[in-house]
Amino acid sequence: MRIKFWGVRGSTPTPQPDNLRYGGNTSCVEVRLGENRYIFDCGTGLRALGQQLQRDSEGKAIRAHIFVSHFHWDHIQGIPFFGPLYENPENCFSFHSSSRTRTLKRVMEEQMAAPYFPVDMSEMKAQRGFYNLEQGRVPLDDVMVEAMWLNHPQGCMGYRLETKEGVVVYATDNEPGDPVFDKNVRKLAAGADVLIYDAQYLPEEYEARKRGWGHSHWREAINVVVESGAKELILFHHDPDHDDACIDRVVADARNYYPKVQAAAEGLEIKL
Repeated sequence: MRIKFWGVRGSTPTPQPDNLRYGGNTSCVEVRLGENRYIFDCGTGLRALGQQLQRDSEGKAIRAHIFVSHFHWDHIQGIPFFGPLYENPENCFSFHSSSRTRTLKRVMEEQMAAPYFPVDMSEMKAQRGFYNLEQGRVPLDDVMVEAMWLNHPQGCMGYRLETKEGVVVYATDNEPGDPVFDKNVRKLAAGADVLIYDAQYLPEEYEARKRGWGHSHWREAINVVVESGAKELILFHHDPDHDDACIDRVVADARNYYPKVQAAAEGLEIKL
């Protein structure tokens, strides 16, 4: 299993010189397991992933499962720029998300409708399937996918991917403090090899003015990894106002409490 980060930023892209080391693209994580690809969220990092997939495919069909946690801009804004959707009609993408608020197909159609975008979905030649995924466990290919609701305005789904090579959990956009959701995220992360978790705010930022905004901080991330028994913690969904130096300080502080911590960075690869 190979986990690669293509977008790690929260809320809005930040293409700034002082963010170059960790990156400024919004949420997108790729998991490769043999020939199978699993993509988590479609922020602006999805564009560069699409370019890499096209180079690697050498004209052959590209297939992937794409899991969307929720429909806020920073998790869907890369979809219109995902090149493999427009070219080879043999390309096939299966989109998985909850339809509790609306379907992802409708979200994509509205996102690309006039006056917001110059082309609509009719330009996409690739095969697309849209599948409703609610809380629970479902087998998919040779893996097991578990989805659970997290604490975020309008809802957000966390995902657990169980494979023969290891377990990875993608749990972004989650605010601590609600007993039900706190239990959910710890159950989702239980014993995982890699936990990718929302650490958008500094603890003092969260306490002072960010309560109710639907995000977590690095100190809570430590609580989750310790209490769930997950092995490695990846701090994710970095705040637009946190530059590389700030994130370095966060990692250093977090390692005082748990040694296997790093911050997600564009291009970072983890192999299990």
